Amino acid sequence: MSPIDLVPVRRALISLSDKTGLEGRARRLIALGVEILSTGGTLRALEKAGIAARDVTDVTGFPEMMDGRLKTLHPLVHGGLLGRRNLQGDRESMAAHGIPDIDLLFVNLYPFEATVAAGEDFETCIENIDIGGPAMLRAAAKNHPFVAVCVDNEDADAVLDAMDDNAGATPLALRKTLAAKAYARTAAYDAAVSNWFSGELGDKAPTFRTFGGARICELRYGENPHQAAAFYANGAGRPGVATARIVQGKALSYNNLADADAAFELAAEFAEEPVCVIVKHANPCGVALGKSVRDAWGRALLADPISAFGGIVAFNRDIDAETADGLTKLFLEVIIAPGADEAALDILSKKANLRVMLTGSMPDPKQESWTAKTVAGGMLVQERDNGLATQQDLKTVTEVKPDDVKTRDLLFAWKVCKHVKSNAIVYAKDGMTTGIGMGQTSRVEAAKLAARKAVEIAQENGWDEPATIGSACASDAFFPFADGLMAAVDAGATSVIQPGGSVRDEDVIKAANDAGIAMVFTGIRHFRH
Repeated sequence: MSPIDLVPVRRALISLSDKTGLEGRARRLIALGVEILSTGGTLRALEKAGIAARDVTDVTGFPEMMDGRLKTLHPLVHGGLLGRRNLQGDRESMAAHGIPDIDLLFVNLYPFEATVAAGEDFETCIENIDIGGPAMLRAAAKNHPFVAVCVDNEDADAVLDAMDDNAGATPLALRKTLAAKAYARTAAYDAAVSNWFSGELGDKAPTFRTFGGARICELRYGENPHQAAAFYANGAGRPGVATARIVQGKALSYNNLADADAAFELAAEFAEEPVCVIVKHANPCGVALGKSVRDAWGRALLADPISAFGGIVAFNRDIDAETADGLTKLFLEVIIAPGADEAALDILSKKANLRVMLTGSMPDPKQESWTAKTVAGGMLVQERDNGLATQQDLKTVTEVKPDDVKTRDLLFAWKVCKHVKSNAIVYAKDGMTTGIGMGQTSRVEAAKLAARKAVEIAQENGWDEPATIGSACASDAFFPFADGLMAAVDAGATSVIQPGGSVRDEDVIKAANDAGIAMVFTGIRHFRH
């Protein structure tokens, strides 16, 4: 089959769930001499606008039936989409059975993803699974040497513009591009349906796992300039970087988005009090609670003023003018928060390159969802780490018990530690991180790294001693030996929170008792790779 470069469009089939802009585009087709076939609500919308269109049922000889489930699944429709214009056998079959050519297909699918996102019941979701639409899109895409296929308004505009430039014809290069997009759209649609169905069945490891998404934007590059990259939304609607309104700043980079997500997800762990999270290279470098947003920002910055330079800042409360004024005094890449008042936005606008993202709300840290990571030849899929530890979950295993103040700091450090790359150690005091050791191959080294960082911060701030003195220490996994615990004690920690579960737990507990510190077990681990 030899493709034809320019194919005249004489007949188009239009069937849309989203009819935005339908009238204008249909009038452009009519002006170009194109006959329009249509169905159901789309046909009624065209007739109401006074636009001539032919009912598909007039072509097929069959009425719509089964509440609209059956209308386009017919040889006279699919033959018109699949027929190869340059093959004598196809032309003879089409002529013998009265199958009309369909040169342009414009279909957008039933809003299944939006129906699920709206929380509709099982039967409503089922009824919003499109059958005829995907079948037509795939047929038209397969026959792209002769048929142009559009899945959204952007595609339709591109086709109309091309037809204006080519005397009513579509070029092959455009048809190929549109065909690829059509297959991607149906794949993403099927992914949404299959993943929803697996969720409804409670199947956490289905035989086939599919992922799909809609492109939000192309990115300048990935982690490094030689890597191509793009940003996709998976339709989950979780408040965060994929749903945020970008109110100012340069285009976001791959690393900006990854860091902003890390910062905002950590900020979401704290609902009761204002919190500020500062992230560099996907790891928190300063986290603090505060009496106000401005107070939280000041304390988080104090926790590590050096690393904060060029960082990403997240809040769990709206930004006010006082906070915005403080933020503009330091070079930052991104600020992400649920909102900001007009005075704050005016102040932030003075930093034209600073990206500001407003999400409208906070994500639920307890929400069940899935995360994925690619490996060579495959993909690792797991449930999001939504594990939480409350005061009631803590098991004190030492002779010394933490008082309410220590317990508060232990739980604070534990929430932060959950978002630090493993091996992870976090020191915290008075609702503020005082030292963070991340990504080490040895837990002892993570404890020492965090302590060394605390000494540097104390020197930077002119303090008499590092803030790890009297701090709470969190470890994302158990201490396999007592040496890691003793490194924390040497740093000045007077209480420790860890999962427990080591075969040498008794040795570690004895070391804690000998040192006179409190230690609690959570029974849950937070590796983050």
